[in-house]
Amino acid sequence: MCGIVGIVSNKPVNQSIYDALIVLQHRGQDAAGIMTDDAGTLCQRKDNGLVQDVFQRKHMLRLRGNMGIGHVRYPTAGMSSSAEAQPFYVNSPYGICLGHNGNLTNTRELQELLRQQDKRHLNTGSDTEALLNVFAHELQQSQSAELTPADVFAAVEGVHQRCHGGYAIVAMIMGHGVLGFRDPHGIRPVVLGQRDTNGFTEYMVASESVALDALGFELVRDILPGEAVYIEADGTLHSKLCGAAKSYTPCVFEYVYFARPDSIMDGISVYKSRMRMGERLADKILRERPDHDIDVVIPIPDSSRTSALSVAHSLGVKYREGFIKNRYIGRTFIMPGQEMRQKSVRRKLNAIDLEFRDKVVLLVDDSIVRGTTSKQIIEMARDAGARKVYFASASPPVRYPNVFGIDMAASAELVACNRSEAEVADIIGADWLIYQNLDDLIQAVQYDNGDIKEFDTSCFSGEYVTGDVTVEYLREVEALRSDKAKKAREKARRKRKPFKDGQVGPSAGVA
Repeated sequence: MCGIVGIVSNKPVNQSIYDALIVLQHRGQDAAGIMTDDAGTLCQRKDNGLVQDVFQRKHMLRLRGNMGIGHVRYPTAGMSSSAEAQPFYVNSPYGICLGHNGNLTNTRELQELLRQQDKRHLNTGSDTEALLNVFAHELQQSQSAELTPADVFAAVEGVHQRCHGGYAIVAMIMGHGVLGFRDPHGIRPVVLGQRDTNGFTEYMVASESVALDALGFELVRDILPGEAVYIEADGTLHSKLCGAAKSYTPCVFEYVYFARPDSIMDGISVYKSRMRMGERLADKILRERPDHDIDVVIPIPDSSRTSALSVAHSLGVKYREGFIKNRYIGRTFIMPGQEMRQKSVRRKLNAIDLEFRDKVVLLVDDSIVRGTTSKQIIEMARDAGARKVYFASASPPVRYPNVFGIDMAASAELVACNRSEAEVADIIGADWLIYQNLDDLIQAVQYDNGDIKEFDTSCFSGEYVTGDVTVEYLREVEALRSDKAKKAREKARRKRKPFKDGQVGPSAGVA
């Protein structure tokens, strides 16, 4: 999962893009990058690290120009290498910069076709670089003397025909404009906003509406599945459905965990969705244990707070903040590697003993993925004196890999895979474990918007909306993207000797 932003203005955009990336930091903590267009000159800065660490004053001063794009990266398969920080850039045609949120399911096939048929060089194994080169190749097929919006939309249509998977894209064509588009299933989110500044309408494309709010942009609408929005450098807006939408199935896990609660995506309030998740979870608790002995409901900060509050209210029991979070530790779910996740839990959270001592505690989390965090948190609750520790997940069991841009690649790493709820409870050390029902989750999220009838629920249901995910592909992804595979690639990278001046290094791996 990553965060993307693009802005066209009549004044410098470097600070606005930086501010937007700060707001989108929760979507990726591995690397950050900004590229701007200074009257045809490319200005760029990207590196590993958080936004506030990557961009210092000297870098910001160099990011000149009135349009640009930015990206925060969360790796699903790649290594923590600055070579894979986005946006990526190719100089032909025109000079194109591109940032990508999601994951392609036919990357290897694309890479072969790009090398053999399109005669394009690929420097990394990143699916983003492959997608960029597909777009560049399609745009190069234009016979127009000058680049037109029709040429841009035709190139996007070519991308949709050749690239499969879930993706939200922001791109900048040097000297011409900024482009945003979305996969034909609408799996990954992207929104369009605008604000008026002294008679000039500025436009912004971003992963979540919260980035628009922070900069004073008005949410215009979501970019639709298969649609492209192109903003010329002079501020002229164009949009087109580039091929028929195949479905409208946004990723339901965005609403469970990834998105900020103050965002609105596909017309759906993330905050209200999580409130209803809590209400439905409480209904299930009351059905299964009408005479429950829960003394207090405690959330696992931060993304489960809204659901936990609804659970407590519906059950008629106390809601308490039992864990204090260290704000300077990243989100453990999106950390690259199980070892780092394990080390981070106790550094991130500290229990308030008074809220646990001699009580029957219901801990509420948004989800249980690998089970590592849940197990350690339950141990912390017991160490703080809890008499019993129950655990509730606001989402169903995560039993299947996610191949559309979320780091759930290896079934063996998912604690609920091929296990019953009782078995999972035993592994994480809970006295009782309860999961949300999938139907209840879907109804909780879709309540606001009649246009969204279905969601991508693949990590819960094993049903992949693109229809091209085979057992063989899942095995290949697991071999490539498991924690074990990532660790082996990172170890190999660190053993490589530094290259001499002028010597070209090997591929940076797969993103």
